[in-house]
Amino acid sequence: MLLLKLLFWCMLVTVFYTYVGYGLVLFVLNKIKKIFKPKTSKLHESTFIPSVTLLIATYNEEDFIEKKIQNCLELEYPKDKLKIVFVTDGSDDRTVELISKHQGIFLMHKPERLGKISAVNRAMQYVDTAIVVFCDANTLLNKQALLKIVRHFSNAEVGGVAGEKKVITAEKDNASASGEGFYWKYESFLKKLDSSFNTVVGAAGELFAIRSSLFKPTETNAIIEDFIISLRIASQGYKVVYEPEAYALETSSANVKEELKRKIRICAGGIQAVVWLAYLLNPFKYGWLAFQYVSHRVLRWTIVPFFLLLLMPLNAILAQLQGGIYVWLFYSQVMFYVAATVGWFLENRHIKVKILFVPYYFFIMNYAVFAGFYRYLKGRQSVIWERARRS
Repeated sequence: MLLLKLLFWCMLVTVFYTYVGYGLVLFVLNKIKKIFKPKTSKLHESTFIPSVTLLIATYNEEDFIEKKIQNCLELEYPKDKLKIVFVTDGSDDRTVELISKHQGIFLMHKPERLGKISAVNRAMQYVDTAIVVFCDANTLLNKQALLKIVRHFSNAEVGGVAGEKKVITAEKDNASASGEGFYWKYESFLKKLDSSFNTVVGAAGELFAIRSSLFKPTETNAIIEDFIISLRIASQGYKVVYEPEAYALETSSANVKEELKRKIRICAGGIQAVVWLAYLLNPFKYGWLAFQYVSHRVLRWTIVPFFLLLLMPLNAILAQLQGGIYVWLFYSQVMFYVAATVGWFLENRHIKVKILFVPYYFFIMNYAVFAGFYRYLKGRQSVIWERARRS
């Protein structure tokens, strides 16, 4: 009985720590850091204007590409310091034709479609600017995004900058939009704490920048190349900082089914990253980075979903044998999964109740880990990106 109790509480605490406790720990660590190491560095926003390449890997975006190009041209940055490059490998719609009509835009195209990272690797051979900014073709940047990003590179310790992803949601959005919006708001909160304490643990491909000199060709079978590139830079001792005033706007996935496709791909890539970046698990060499990496990423992609699967039956046994708090915890779990089930039921009938979409989205996220793990083991997750339909 003692062993069952110990196992239950270890799993419960780990789940709580992963989704809530880590943020609380970071908050306290940041407070302690401010006491012993007050922030003194200043950002030279107006005087530090390095040369920049804005690199956008694009695939079949004919419906959105004109809006994306216009957005790029309206960015506030000295034109003589900025190169805008589109890489359109494999595109077979009108994307190439539409881009080629615009002056001042560099276009790189190959008919073969080998995946995003192959396109990025190819384009990076020709980048000759100090900074390269990566962003997705289906997002819009705020006008001052580049200025807000590059100012951080005035600090020689900074090797990368992660912008913010903002999901456009409406009052009557579906489960995907409500859940995704809530998820990214919480992720942004954690990134802010991560950055303030030490370094961001993985940048999102919607918007991030690196020193061009730090880029090394990434394996062409990398599934979440943006995460791997930024973590490898952090592993070299550079900081990857978070800049919330530089953001990429995109609409939510059209529905949960479309969002699930994206999540499964990310989770398969997460397992791949855990294997490839296993050396980061060494706290004696990587210190706080190892702590952040395990707490923010590894636990979510490995043991926590399995703990969630085991907690319910183990809790049921303890509730029957011990009663007390175990009964209360068991019914709390039941209520949560009932809420998730009702959220699924209402989503399928296009009934909007946002408060129920969050537990449903949480369930979908953890289901995606199992599906992604299976795909990774079977080698069934292609690096060829499959665009999720957007709202």
